[in-house]
This record gives sequence, structure tokens and C-alpha cells, in this order.
Amino acid sequence: MTGMNANGRAAKSSRWTFWVWIAAGLVLYAVLGLLIDSGVIDSYMSLIVYQMCLNVILAVSLNLINGFTGQFSIGHAGFAGVGAYTSAVMTAKMHLPFPAALLVACVFTAFIGLLIGIPTLRLKGDYLAITTLGFGQIIQVVLINLQYVGGAAGMTVHKETNFTWLYFAALITVAVIANFVRSRHGRACIAVRENEVAAEMMGINVTYYKVLAFTIGALFAGLAGALAAHTFYFIKPTSYGFLQSFNILVIVVLGGLGSITGSILGAVVLTLITALLQDYPQWQMVIYSLILILIMIFRPQGLMGTKEFRLSSIGLGRRRDGHAAP
Repeated sequence: MTGMNANGRAAKSSRWTFWVWIAAGLVLYAVLGLLIDSGVIDSYMSLIVYQMCLNVILAVSLNLINGFTGQFSIGHAGFAGVGAYTSAVMTAKMHLPFPAALLVACVFTAFIGLLIGIPTLRLKGDYLAITTLGFGQIIQVVLINLQYVGGAAGMTVHKETNFTWLYFAALITVAVIANFVRSRHGRACIAVRENEVAAEMMGINVTYYKVLAFTIGALFAGLAGALAAHTFYFIKPTSYGFLQSFNILVIVVLGGLGSITGSILGAVVLTLITALLQDYPQWQMVIYSLILILIMIFRPQGLMGTKEFRLSSIGLGRRRDGHAAP
């Protein structure tokens, strides 16, 4: 009975914590929305906020693959490219409404992730990295040579998004992946990361969970690509090459592999660093690289490591007896 009561209290505390975070997210949305509408955050700063939201989606979804499941994918921008071009074709060529185009882009990108994941996720380490890198390059070359979507010249897209679309897409991404990680499936993915052989001996279908995480990550990368395409008016194949995949990976490593809070923090920090260095184009990559080197020297596990920011750390989420909630 004691164990059952403890489990009940833990579940109740977990639900309470989840809704507190949702409420905090809604408050942040209201504050940022008010600042943008009133002009306190100007158009340039608004673009930085938009980019933060997109980077949060990309980083959290890649962290599910690299951080929580222990794979090494460096082709995440390729999935964003698939989502961007699919949604652009749906709205510009097929004249579908934006929500429908967004749904088609997410489903199609998840399907591509499934097709790529089934044959490649039997590989490990460097072999998987090379395979995903090759996939990203294939997507880029196909888009460059596909005249239906503008080829190398790119494609003009109508603006369909706003701060509300981007913010709630990021909030939903974080909520879905956080709940997935805490679920039975998420714990299986973490077991695969820790030791594939031991996980398989315990009856976990290693390939299934690798493919599942890869597909979910691809779906949300496609969501970010579709939103970005309808935020910045114009897309081109070179925007979804190795450099963009590398930048997403840097955000994940900077925040901490296996930490959703870290991915959010890393996305905010790296977006701000990139924005601040816009005034120094000749030194931008040098300063950017030096900052990353210093962070890796003094904080190699990332800003958060594998930890999450918890309410108990600021005095919330405590039981009546004074102890932190489970």
C-alpha cells in the first residue's frame, strides 16, 4: 500500500508540475506578445524571437535522437528542408490552406524519416553519422536540380506565420517530447542509449525504438522547416545543408545532451550570440568559434549536462512535509 501511495503522489506531483510549466509558458507568451504588439520589441528583435522558437523546435527534436536515444545524426537540416519545401508546394502550387499544408509537411517528413531510419539505424556511431550526413546532402542536391521548386535559385513563399504560430509550435514540441521521454517508450530509448546489448537482453526492441525516436525527431524538424518557410518569405536549398545541421547539433551539445531544458537554453543563447555578432561580419565566425571552444573547455557537458531545471530548485513542487516532490 505504501508503494502504491508513493506512486500515486509521484503521478499527482508530475501532473501538477506539467501544468505549472504550461501556465508559465502561457504567461511568457502573453508577455512577449504584448511587448511585440506594443513595439517595445521592434521588427528586428521580433525576427530574433522567431528564430529562437524555430531553434527550440529543431534542438529539442534532435536531442531526442542524439541525447536521449544515443544516436549520432548530423542530417537534421535535411528533414527541415523536406518540411519547408513540402509546405511551400502545398500552399504556393496546390493552394492548400496553411494548417493543412503544415500537417502534410509534418506527415511527409515523418514518412521520409521512417524510410531513412529503417535501413540506417542498424548502424552505430560514425557510420550512422556519415549516413545521415549523406542523406542531408542528397536532399540538398535533389532540391538544387528540381526546377519545379525553383532549383538553385530558390522559391518565394507567402508569409503565413506569426509569433503565435511559432511560439505554440515550440511549446507543443517541448511538451510532446518531454512527455514522451517520461513515458515507457522514452525510458526504453534511454536504456538503448545507455547500453544497447543490455536493453536488448531485457526484451527492448532496440531497432524499433531507434526508428521511433528518429521518426518523431524528423516530424518536428519538418514542422520547424515548414514554419520557417512561411516566416522568412524565401527558401533555397543551401539553407538546409551540412552547416545548418552542424549549427543545430552545436545548440544541442551546448545545452547538454539528454536535457530538454538545456536545448531550450542553448537555442536562446546561441541565437543571441549569432544576432550580436551580426555587426562584426569579418570577425563573426572567429568570435563564434572561440566562444564555442571556451564553453567546451570549461563546460564540456554543456550548460545543463543531462539535468533539467526543476521547480523544487526554486522552492516550488514541495510536499507538505517539506521534502521535494518526486
